Amino acid sequence: MNNKLFLALALLCSMMCLTSCGDKTVDPAQLPQQIQSFVKQTFPGQTISFAQKDCDFLCSHYEITLTDGTQVSFDSDDVWDKIESPMQGVPASVVPAPVATYVNTSFPGIGIKKIDKERNGYEVDLLNGIEVKLNQQGALMEMDD
Repeated sequence: MNNKLFLALALLCSMMCLTSCGDKTVDPAQLPQQIQSFVKQTFPGQTISFAQKDCDFLCSHYEITLTDGTQVSFDSDDVWDKIESPMQGVPASVVPAPVATYVNTSFPGIGIKKIDKERNGYEVDLLNGIEVKLNQQGALMEMDD
């Protein structure tokens, strides 16, 4: 009997935890201060038109969309991990130096449409349609056009 009660309680707790997680729309004013400051400094003149909190089992992530269509994803430490700005391009101020050096040398005058932090480096989509994967030091690992 005790085993059945314990199992039922464990199942109930698991279900409550899983249902509390998921995607939730958030008021932009309720975003963490670090995210709000990042947006003000990196995208002056833009405002957040949509914000969402993605809750995984152990941590939360935020995704925002700005009025110009730029989308930014933040990791559990409230640091950007993906920026996509198909109209304006990703601001140079957030592009890591090794990535900027590679792009400016190999594709002068071409902006970055999307930058995505990955475990081994960065996935970068350029405004001219070329996609490159770079390691942490900015060396080319893969290219697709």
